[in-house]
Amino acid sequence: MATRYVNIDRDTPLLLPPDLRDWVPADHLVHFVIDAMAAIDVSAAPVNERGTGSPQYPPSLLLGLLVYSYATGVFSSRQIERTTYENVAVRLLCADTHPDHDTLCTFRRTNGPLLQHAFAQILELAARCGVLKVGGVTVAIDGTKVLANASKHAAVSYAHAERAMQTLDQEIATLLAKAEQADATPLQDGLTIPAEVQRRQQRKAQLARARAVMEARAYARCQAEQADHAQRLATRESARAAGRKPRGPEPKAPDSTPGDKDQVNFTDAESRIMKTKDGFQQSYNAQAGVETDSRLIVGTRVSQAPNDKQELPADLLAVQRHVAAATVLIDSGFVSEAAITAAERDERGRPTGLTVLAALQREPHGRTVAQLEKRADPPAPGAHAPFAERMRHRTTTAEGRALYALRQQTVEPVFGIIKEVLGFRRFSLRGLAKVTLEWDLIAFAYNLKRLHRLGAVLPTA
Repeated sequence: MATRYVNIDRDTPLLLPPDLRDWVPADHLVHFVIDAMAAIDVSAAPVNERGTGSPQYPPSLLLGLLVYSYATGVFSSRQIERTTYENVAVRLLCADTHPDHDTLCTFRRTNGPLLQHAFAQILELAARCGVLKVGGVTVAIDGTKVLANASKHAAVSYAHAERAMQTLDQEIATLLAKAEQADATPLQDGLTIPAEVQRRQQRKAQLARARAVMEARAYARCQAEQADHAQRLATRESARAAGRKPRGPEPKAPDSTPGDKDQVNFTDAESRIMKTKDGFQQSYNAQAGVETDSRLIVGTRVSQAPNDKQELPADLLAVQRHVAAATVLIDSGFVSEAAITAAERDERGRPTGLTVLAALQREPHGRTVAQLEKRADPPAPGAHAPFAERMRHRTTTAEGRALYALRQQTVEPVFGIIKEVLGFRRFSLRGLAKVTLEWDLIAFAYNLKRLHRLGAVLPTA
């Protein structure tokens, strides 16, 4: 019997226009994104209401296309435009239209308020369908370094800028002296002394602006550290007044002079050199708060700080815009007595109802036999016990250990999904404001994909 194959006919045209929905599985993510966009209010998007010019794409379509693309690991506006031709699910989402890359890039860059509003709305929809609780929840907060759209080799340090400016002054003087010599050796073909002098003057002006930026940053940093320095001095004085010897060396006053290693990047001046697992890279510090039950992101922001020491207050504000947290889980990098005290006590010293759990020391992997044995919780320290002792006690009780274990089970896997599954490791936009907008977009896309994975049924608009 002859071998039989499925008939492959690319020449016969389709007799009837197909329904693209028949080409995409019923449980596909694109259907969920379309339903979500129908339930979200996009009136915050600026549109041309005069009716002049070419027809414009509906904001809900552009937002849905961006969200679906980010949720499937496509971040470049040119690549997104290409998928509108090559990807069947995207063709369904766009109803077989093809927004160009410039339209997508402009929409993404200019619709920060819309993205923030849509992010809040998707959390509201998650609460309405029973996936997310909004009161008395536990939130894990952490930060991760995301590469900036700039190379670290496009940066200049404060000390190097000074040396480079001196070198440029010497070269300019040499060129001007050469111009006055009648028998001077000519330059290479195509090069002129006036053009070379002008190029060096422009480079010197660029370096001078970079040094001015670093000096302004150093001054702002000094002003921000004054309050912390004053608190440290007051703590040492109170210890001396109580007859105790203050611990550690005398704190140094903040310095408004830039350090020799302070840097400015010419490509993205608002990014910073930060330590990552791949060494020092030009990056931003992307922060997220994740609700431990649903594993939805409930708060986002982007920081320029290379560490998380001062990030807790701003992160809590970002979270509290959407949910009321009863417990916050942080790692030791966030621990600051002033920040935790301000979170747990109001201005009058009354409890706010919020409890912060943090591990103040790194625990070795594995557990000893003694740790496996059942044991009673240690006695609670007194109200006047040192801050570190009170914080350590919270994670030594059975309840505290179980609660704190949720931190690495929630926020760290979320960062892993964003970086490894979605492939989001570098921002496409530049500048803190635009980078913050893009981080909101990736968080929005993650939440939609998470809700789809949980099988949530979104309520109708």
